Amino acid sequence: MIDKKQKFFLIAGESSGDIHAAQMVTAYKKKEPDAEFTCIGGPALEAVGANILIPNSKLAVVGLFEIITHSKEIISAYKQVVKWLRVHRPTALVLVDYPEFNMLIASQAKRLGIPVFYYISPQIWAWRQGRARKIRRLVDKMAVILPFEKEFYRRYGMDVEFVGHPLKDEVRVETHRDQYLTEIGCSPEEVTVSLLPGSRSGEVKRHLKMMLHAALIIKSKLGTACHFIIPQAPGLPVGIKRFMEEEVREAGLFSGPNTIITIGNAHNVLAASHLSILASGTVALEAAILSTPMLVTYRLSPLTYHLGKRLIKVKWASLVNLIAQHEVVPELLQNDAEPEKIAATALDYLKYPKKINDMKAGLREVTELLGPPGASARAAELLRTFTQSRF
Repeated sequence: MIDKKQKFFLIAGESSGDIHAAQMVTAYKKKEPDAEFTCIGGPALEAVGANILIPNSKLAVVGLFEIITHSKEIISAYKQVVKWLRVHRPTALVLVDYPEFNMLIASQAKRLGIPVFYYISPQIWAWRQGRARKIRRLVDKMAVILPFEKEFYRRYGMDVEFVGHPLKDEVRVETHRDQYLTEIGCSPEEVTVSLLPGSRSGEVKRHLKMMLHAALIIKSKLGTACHFIIPQAPGLPVGIKRFMEEEVREAGLFSGPNTIITIGNAHNVLAASHLSILASGTVALEAAILSTPMLVTYRLSPLTYHLGKRLIKVKWASLVNLIAQHEVVPELLQNDAEPEKIAATALDYLKYPKKINDMKAGLREVTELLGPPGASARAAELLRTFTQSRF
């Protein structure tokens, strides 16, 4: 039996990691109810009883330029976490994605003799693959969620297991499509397109305007009535929410087709959509699990893009295409991420049902490759076994 006074420090620097980590903590506490988790985390971890040392909303940035502009918050968080580790010497440090910050903390944990467990590995297979050697030195156990990651890390001598993807448990639709659309004021018979600009403030600022302009083109050329639905990601600052509303008004989309900014379950929005135009990220896998056809787009700041493009080692940006190892969904990135190209690609699918059906078949194949439900429980049991083996 493990010591009932287990204490873990867990870092989930982003909203998606917060949700995945909360599922793992819940599963862990079913076996070890007295285990304590102190975190950098968000509302999901707080809801399952974790002690939030630092809200992850202060650290949810992406790209070199964004990290530089948030350096004060990041340095402050780093100092607080290292101090906590020195004082409390937890049973293990549990890391969830968020690689740049987490690897800094892992380095300090190793100096302190604290075991390191990594759930949802850094995506270094996409770029900077040589960092796998550093990860091997700093991380004692890795639980990966993408099917090709196990072989990648094993090539570098890592102790790694594939547990499946937690989205297989987390993606769910609360309301039947027709009922949901009726409730938010849309007609179930008309074409529904969802716009998902991202879960971070910077992503919303970079993507929303071009998506709205693409929506105007789709509206003018589709030849039939359509709705546009924009779900707000949880945890967005009030200022960004106001920004979204102002952008929709300026685009003139409140007059014409029904354009709804909705707060709530994005899965309902995706499941109701004939097509989704979304920023590359985990949401693409959520759409895949729901068999929602999609167009993937993304823009980085020019500095981040130009520094990163030489380092990228993979052919596709979307996880859907990476898992399939061929193009299942179209990608329009950086210079191709412009309203005219987005609209033209969207219309190409909306006007040809066969292309939509072919994409749905590919999405079903990708969903199968994500493994069976129960990833969070398997990750929790792996952490539990890892802890037992260390003490």
